[in-house]
Amino acid sequence: MAPFNLFFLLYLLFIPTSGYVQPYEDGFVSGVISNKGLDFAKDLLIEKGIESIVLLKLPEIENSAQVSLVGKAKVVLSDITIKDVQVNSSSVVIGESGIVVVVSGATADLSMKWKYTVSSWLIPIGISDSGTASIKVKGMQVGLTLNLKNQEGRLKLSLLDHGCYVGDLSIKLDGGAAWLYQLLVDAFEENIASSVEEGISGKIKEGITKLDNFLQALPKQISIDETAALNVSFVGNPVLSNSSVAVAINGLFTRTSEILVPQSYKKGYKVSSACGGLPKMIKVSIHENVFKSASLVYFNAGKMQLIIDELPDQALLNTAEWRFIVPQLYKRYPNDNMQINVSASSPPVIQVSYQDIGATVSVDVTINVLESGETIPVACLSVDVSASCSVEILGNNIAGRIRLQNFSAYLKWSKIGKLRIHLIQSLISSALKTVVLPYLNRQLKSGYPLPTIDDYGFQNSIVLYNYPWISVCSDASFIEEDYYLVQQSTYAS
Repeated sequence: MAPFNLFFLLYLLFIPTSGYVQPYEDGFVSGVISNKGLDFAKDLLIEKGIESIVLLKLPEIENSAQVSLVGKAKVVLSDITIKDVQVNSSSVVIGESGIVVVVSGATADLSMKWKYTVSSWLIPIGISDSGTASIKVKGMQVGLTLNLKNQEGRLKLSLLDHGCYVGDLSIKLDGGAAWLYQLLVDAFEENIASSVEEGISGKIKEGITKLDNFLQALPKQISIDETAALNVSFVGNPVLSNSSVAVAINGLFTRTSEILVPQSYKKGYKVSSACGGLPKMIKVSIHENVFKSASLVYFNAGKMQLIIDELPDQALLNTAEWRFIVPQLYKRYPNDNMQINVSASSPPVIQVSYQDIGATVSVDVTINVLESGETIPVACLSVDVSASCSVEILGNNIAGRIRLQNFSAYLKWSKIGKLRIHLIQSLISSALKTVVLPYLNRQLKSGYPLPTIDDYGFQNSIVLYNYPWISVCSDASFIEEDYYLVQQSTYAS
């Protein structure tokens, strides 16, 4: 079967596409592969499967037969090797019992060595000869039926049925007597056909076993960084329909090393499997609860904090620039440098709408004065910020851009008397527009690479918003070598 890193392609055969798909109770990320995608994966799997079968050596065959006017001939066929396989047609059919992949009308070319010895009362010392031969197999059919079950959060792949059938074969001898050809046809044709059938069937079983071991070894939790991990355990059994296979994973963020337990989020939404009328191979949908869980994890870990000590107009971070806005500040701390500490006061509220992703963040903006090596908090404002984020696919990267929608501020506490909030708001607006948003957008602009499978990645991707889900619909294609060079230069810059 396919090499180890191609097992993911067969894995994709089991990932919802017509109408609506009801998500599992605790599944917040669903995958979709359409008939178009199934055909693509099937063709690629067959191509890679052929690569693993070519040069397959079959067991040696030995037989004896009585040949008139010659005597008893002992013939040994060795180095029987499959040299080439051509597929005429193939199909993938999804049923309630499993996924059936069928190859029909295939041909195969084999080579072999032959050797015989003949002994009889007429020729007591015996005679022998050896040579080579080529074999043409026609009308070959290969089929397998697979099924997937959820086994404690991992996928268990079972081979329900499989087999290979050889319709006809012809043998061409390079040398040898005429009687030898007839002997090979009469005595060895069935043996050769059985050897081909058993060899290919064995490869199928071997490949599925390796694939099942691979699926069983997949982690149920992926570490994102020192703070967060992603729960990627499968939820429920895959759902098979006549046009697709559906799976779901939990998809929620948790603290690193935290025991995986169900989290309380509102459920019961239906996932549309449509791609805006476009025939796409793959659709991946993410529920807004995934973003909410990430927000909660990073907030509880105290990671939503930003210290601003540099601005395009650095003078704004000196009390001298504030002497007309906050005279008390300049009077108490003349010409001292400042820094601004921005920290979230509650987990950001994130919602997927029908056109983008919206976020409302409540932050405390603490103004600190730097004096004689000390950091002195002098005032704190509570600021509510509303922003939207649009997502796009650039090549094989997912990127985004954040836009400021609105913000409001009020004084939370002050050690330097009352502040003119309307004047300070302009400074906060400047900091948001010139520092915070550019910083975030720089991180999002280059994007984050989407997963590739054996040099195959996403192509002609589109992003769809359908509350409360955001989806990526895409085709798959081979990623050229220069793509990686472009990516390396992008990250280097």
